[in-house]
Amino acid sequence: MIELENVSKTFAGRPVLEKLNLRISAGRIVGVLGGNGAGKTTTLNIILGFLKPDSGQVRVDGLDPQIAAAEVRKRIAYIPESVALYPELSGEENLSYFAGLSGCQLSSQENRRLLDRVGLSKNDTCRRLGQYSKGMRQRLALALALARKARVLLLDEPTTGLDPAAVTQLATLLRELSQEGAAILLTTHDLWHLSLDTDEVGILREGRLASQFQAAQLSPMQLAEAYLGS
Repeated sequence: MIELENVSKTFAGRPVLEKLNLRISAGRIVGVLGGNGAGKTTTLNIILGFLKPDSGQVRVDGLDPQIAAAEVRKRIAYIPESVALYPELSGEENLSYFAGLSGCQLSSQENRRLLDRVGLSKNDTCRRLGQYSKGMRQRLALALALARKARVLLLDEPTTGLDPAAVTQLATLLRELSQEGAAILLTTHDLWHLSLDTDEVGILREGRLASQFQAAQLSPMQLAEAYLGS
């Protein structure tokens, strides 16, 4: 579903990505770990088609984001660290509005089914979004991804600022979506949940995948050692 082959990108003469290779199949959750400046955000922006790589090949569901940008974005749901929706609208109103913008006209029953699926109660979704916690906003964004039938999910630092219960709920939902065929890429600093809740882990350092593991091979402590030693 997501393929990056020898992708390189330079800004102001400084290499940000150097021959990056990354593949995420349908039904898989891949976590990428890296510090500030490692190239995580650049990677996401290239997949989304917002940045053009200097060299290399990028495919999302077989399509080049630079050539078929609109078609690629129909297939992708991007959930940033801070979800930007309308704070003065309720959860239900935000879902209906943004689903409509993407061409999905939801009935009230479909709207409610999606919100139930992501664990937002009727009381929650009648409240203004400005009263939502970060975890609730992320769940609403996932409901929108479900409405759009997105086949690729990109999540940037999804567990930052979440309490343990919210992290567990998020991980459970992502696993369900992967089992339904979604390809999921997440970037994070959360070593613990990265090793427990993903299928594969990549360590991105100076624009290259310094290491890549099957998540089941490493405990959180071993992942930390690999990260610090890579």
